[in-house]
Amino acid sequence: MSLRLRLSLILGGGFILIWVLASAWMFRDLRNQMMFSLDQRLVASARMVAGLVDQLPPKAQGGATTRFSAGALTIPDGMACKVSSLRGEILARSHTGAEPDLASHSGFHDQTIEGEAWRTYTLDRGDVRITTADRTQEREALNSSILLAASAPVLVALLGSLGMLWMGLGRGLASLNRIRDALLKRSPDALEPLAIGHLPSELKPLLESQNQLLQRIGRTLERERRLTGDAAHELRSPLTAIKTHLQVARMTDARVRDQALEHAELATDRLHSTLEQLLLLARVEGSLSFDDGVQLSPEQVARAAIHDACAGDRERIRLELPGSLADTALGLPSALAIAALRNLLDNALRHSPADTNVHLTLRTEGAEALFEVRDFGPGISDEDLQHLTERFWRSSTSSGCGLGLAIVKAIVHRCGGALRFQPQADGLQVVLALPMLKGQPSQNVFSLGQS
Repeated sequence: MSLRLRLSLILGGGFILIWVLASAWMFRDLRNQMMFSLDQRLVASARMVAGLVDQLPPKAQGGATTRFSAGALTIPDGMACKVSSLRGEILARSHTGAEPDLASHSGFHDQTIEGEAWRTYTLDRGDVRITTADRTQEREALNSSILLAASAPVLVALLGSLGMLWMGLGRGLASLNRIRDALLKRSPDALEPLAIGHLPSELKPLLESQNQLLQRIGRTLERERRLTGDAAHELRSPLTAIKTHLQVARMTDARVRDQALEHAELATDRLHSTLEQLLLLARVEGSLSFDDGVQLSPEQVARAAIHDACAGDRERIRLELPGSLADTALGLPSALAIAALRNLLDNALRHSPADTNVHLTLRTEGAEALFEVRDFGPGISDEDLQHLTERFWRSSTSSGCGLGLAIVKAIVHRCGGALRFQPQADGLQVVLALPMLKGQPSQNVFSLGQS
């Protein structure tokens, strides 16, 4: 069912109900007024006949057999009239023998005489009693004709209102049809915002939401294209290296074969690491949820990140904690916090000499937890500093896949944190600021040894 038809049925049903109730009220009041007017006609006729009787000569007044025609009594057509004494003697009537005997009771009465319903009114004037009457059937026929004449304009007005409602809804929904037509005319690959002018204020949020959806879809498709392109570019080299080393191992033996297999294993490890980093970056930049219900404190995140760092070099990490550290949970999923800090630690270990340590200092500042990672490597130039968080950017001395810091930047952007690089004379210091939940304690889900 279309929206126009549904609204027409709902509003039209409401209009019909209101018009029916109003018409019933109006017709009921009109009927009461009509019956009151007909009753007043009986009263006026009775008083008029009383006035005529008062003007008769006394002799005529006392004659028991005096008769007057309807014209003499001036009785309207369709009405009956009887003039009698208080003793019940009929002095006059409107039509000789034409009307049934009207019972004489003071005031208004409804009577059934010879199978016909009558409405009567009796007026006592001195020693004379005057009764006027008309048939109920004629009264109802007159009332029905008046009600029928009054119902015609009401019916026309109701039908006109429904027609105007149908056309008004069609006119009001034309803007929705414009949006629909604009969407139907677009190509499947078109993701630019819709530009439709002169929309009602109620439809502008809908258009804005539609454009925001198109932008999100565009960003999602762009991320997928980038992921596909990055995967095709970055995985080609390790796969080629693995294939080459396996071919060398097949054609050689002894020491050369072992060396080729070792190189193939290293290329496999690099391929595995690159795949993991690519998938993590795609999840972070997308809308996938990382919330596992676990809330960790900054210290727990630091110890978990050290535990997940490069297995052979984690002993080189020195964790420095302040004297008193609040056990407040971080305001982001624990998996993201651990992944960001682990990438920073791996990057610091990779660029530091094997005989030097990496310092991880933890402190809080306001509603943020600050993780300071300090290495003592060769440092970085100002020119290369601006490329650190770019995808697949590697310095000439780097052996990584170039995704670690890009993932950290994506996590910081997603969770409202901050990432600062502070070059030192003998290395690089990176400050990772992550928000904390105010007054929310962490959960002690695991215990790790002191690093």
